[in-house]
Amino acid sequence: MAKTMAGALDNLTVLDVTHVLAGPFCTYQLALLGADVIKIESPSDPDCARGRGPDADANAQGLGLNYQVQGGNKRALALDLKTPEGRKVMLDLVRRADVLVENYRTGALERLGLGYEALNKLNPQLIHCSITGYGDTGPDAEAGAYDNVIQAISGTIGQCGGVKPGVSFIDYSTGYSAAFAVTSALLQRARTGRGCHISVSMLEVAMQMMSPEAAAALHPSQVQRAKEPGIAAYDTADGRLMLGAFRPHQYRTLARLLDDLALSAPGLADVEDWPDVWALPEQARRDLVQAFASRTTAEWMDLLRQADLPAAPVQDLTQAVQNPQLADRGYFQKMPAVTLPLTAFRMTQGGPALTKAPPRHGEDSHDILSALGMEPERIQELSDQGVIK
Repeated sequence: MAKTMAGALDNLTVLDVTHVLAGPFCTYQLALLGADVIKIESPSDPDCARGRGPDADANAQGLGLNYQVQGGNKRALALDLKTPEGRKVMLDLVRRADVLVENYRTGALERLGLGYEALNKLNPQLIHCSITGYGDTGPDAEAGAYDNVIQAISGTIGQCGGVKPGVSFIDYSTGYSAAFAVTSALLQRARTGRGCHISVSMLEVAMQMMSPEAAAALHPSQVQRAKEPGIAAYDTADGRLMLGAFRPHQYRTLARLLDDLALSAPGLADVEDWPDVWALPEQARRDLVQAFASRTTAEWMDLLRQADLPAAPVQDLTQAVQNPQLADRGYFQKMPAVTLPLTAFRMTQGGPALTKAPPRHGEDSHDILSALGMEPERIQELSDQGVIK
């Protein structure tokens, strides 16, 4: 696919030394906005996400869906950083790069001579973003982690009743946090002329995703409250619906709607403020259970939206991805073999665009080294030695 317009991050070079989910998702956001993202992987041990997904043939080819959903618009360089020759190539790339993103354990790149201090001396304008489980300082700094591990230690699973959410939301929110930090650092560099090191902690991102709850857990006043009946799920005549009557005035609106339908929920009409919401008796919930069971989900959606009350049917993911709203916004884009997600925002100028399919392992190695000025014979030597693929 040909690129049709300049992206907001055109002319920026990003070295993507990441794997699995959080790091690749960060660099995918940058790539969708026009940055030249070079994904650097070991020739013998590529990103493990390449082998994961529902299509066994794609997995075998290193194009697993877990990789593809965050691999578009990138170029792939297979380079062995454990060899002197590979490190020399990496340093040549760093001299010309704007950003480096990595999500290996704290200290891993330092042990290869590729840590921030070394790279900063080589290129003071480089923005070096490190994504780790726990950050680069503290007693757990060098401990490895995955999304599920962070969900456990952060209290996320405990907050969800002891059940792990079935999505890797900490990985992806970490990727967004890192992308935001990188773009902030780019703005700072435009002002100061200098790059910086960024440390992104998955644990801290998990806490950020629960900011009200985490702050309440630290507060000296501990209050146990029942779940508010206006923001709960209810069975309908043919399915299940999530109600979003959150604010006090929305309770009163819901009460009027139910009165018009000759359905009883008398306690809701008296809600004036937050203490009234928290003081609602269990009977209010029972009234809503009975009321919502009287009509279908579609009927309730029409009635609630007419009353300007947020609500949505509880759907499985197969249903959710077919939402016409997503289609209208162009969130999913069809590529030759798969349909891939874009970003969760749009811009009137310089916005995200998916213009290149996710590359195979080492697909662009020769082109990238040629652009560094390396002679074809030397590239072939490195290939024969297994330094590149």
